[in-house]
Amino acid sequence: MAFVLRRPPEMSAKYAAYPYQLDAVRAVKDLSYAAIFHEQGLGKTKIAIDIALTWLKEDATDTVIIVTKKALVDNWCNEVEMHCHVTPHVLSANRGSNSAALNSPVLLYIANYEAVASSFDIIKLFLRTCRVGCILDESQKIKNPQARLTRTFLDLSSGFEKRVIMTGTPVANRPFDIWAQVKFLDGGQALGRSFELFQQQTDLPKNPSALGDYSSHLGSVMQKLKRFVVRETKESAGIDLPQKTISSRFVDLPNWQMLKYAEYRDKLAYEYERNGEIRVDEVENVLKRLLRLVQCASNPGLIDGNYEQYPGKYLSLVDLCQEIPSDSKLIVWTGFVENAEWLFRRLSKYQPLRVHGKLTIEQRNGAIRTFKKSSNKLLIATPGAAKEGLTLTVANHSVFYDRGFSLDDYLQAQDRTHRISQTRECYVYNLIARDTIDEWVNVLLNAKYKAAQLTQGDIDSAEFLKSYAADVLEILAEILTPQNNSAADREILNAEDSL
Repeated sequence: MAFVLRRPPEMSAKYAAYPYQLDAVRAVKDLSYAAIFHEQGLGKTKIAIDIALTWLKEDATDTVIIVTKKALVDNWCNEVEMHCHVTPHVLSANRGSNSAALNSPVLLYIANYEAVASSFDIIKLFLRTCRVGCILDESQKIKNPQARLTRTFLDLSSGFEKRVIMTGTPVANRPFDIWAQVKFLDGGQALGRSFELFQQQTDLPKNPSALGDYSSHLGSVMQKLKRFVVRETKESAGIDLPQKTISSRFVDLPNWQMLKYAEYRDKLAYEYERNGEIRVDEVENVLKRLLRLVQCASNPGLIDGNYEQYPGKYLSLVDLCQEIPSDSKLIVWTGFVENAEWLFRRLSKYQPLRVHGKLTIEQRNGAIRTFKKSSNKLLIATPGAAKEGLTLTVANHSVFYDRGFSLDDYLQAQDRTHRISQTRECYVYNLIARDTIDEWVNVLLNAKYKAAQLTQGDIDSAEFLKSYAADVLEILAEILTPQNNSAADREILNAEDSL
């Protein structure tokens, strides 16, 4: 079924692309499937819109569906309006309206992942009636092959005439995150049909003696994908962006906070009071202990709200707020919604805005618009709500008040400011509490980053072996068990698989 429009829209782009964006379109447009793994901030949205226009103009597809995260749908609608003359139709959670829209002469659809899954049967039938191109934005959304959402898209994949995945962080957290994304494209041809085997070969090694084999496995991944993958970094694309400086600010926690931290580190159960009630927090496994330690190093009030003292990092953050020039804007990142709210209240004199997962999408979008257009100089955000698809180049300073174990959260968040249209030097500050789990998180994220770089072909094995920290587990053992004991070490080894 080919759509016939009474007055076909103009298929030209409104703005010219950068040379590397044109190269990506040329490399991808004639392939049945492809991956665009350009680094964050290089304008993958523009590339995707130009690919969709090319498919439609050259009659390679009848229509195109762009699938993105729920919070990014409005952003995509704005980008489509900015870059081309086609009016998109948004698929929603309403199956009835989706069914009607899919039976109408629409050239471009925008949908979130969950909306596609909820209309699975309708869309599967739609794929049998016409030639549909599909572009998955932030494709790391389907990185978990066991997740129902991932299985849904793997089931739909062969029905699309054209398939493209896009993400700046294909190795979102561990190298094996790339497997399901690639399977959506080729059904498992390039990386094999066994996720368990691929995971075994590419997971972070527990034994430093296995580092040579590990680097060989990682280094071979991009070789297997090079036929249908395009990737550019800001350096290789020749984008003349201002410099980005990343620095660590080490913080000595006050005695009261360090004592509280030591309690969580050393005990499996800790009694605390909240809302006048004594509760026992049974910290039964290492993962929960790690989360508690990150929270305690950041702000013990996240666990026990009965503190009037300011945690050590807060005072350092206030110093940073005062150091930043009056004509600059600052984004403060924290992994905890409660922390975002706490900082929002404590820093009220700066008239901050906030974006986190407990606000509605409308509230988040409103805060982002205000931050971009007003004189408000401070935005407090959680990576889960604001790390992807947003251009926040009105700011050029970022502070990570705390960091979790996700590489994707860290890289995506810091590059909200360091991207095309940024004109000022960017500064990223990591607040690290001395002698706490923060120091280990720093080592872990670096190890994951080096593994991601090798998997994505950004560095070679020699560079990887020179810079990779193979003693991640040993450092964790020292952080958790200053008086080293073998039972704790075994528990750590088991928990590491989940980080």
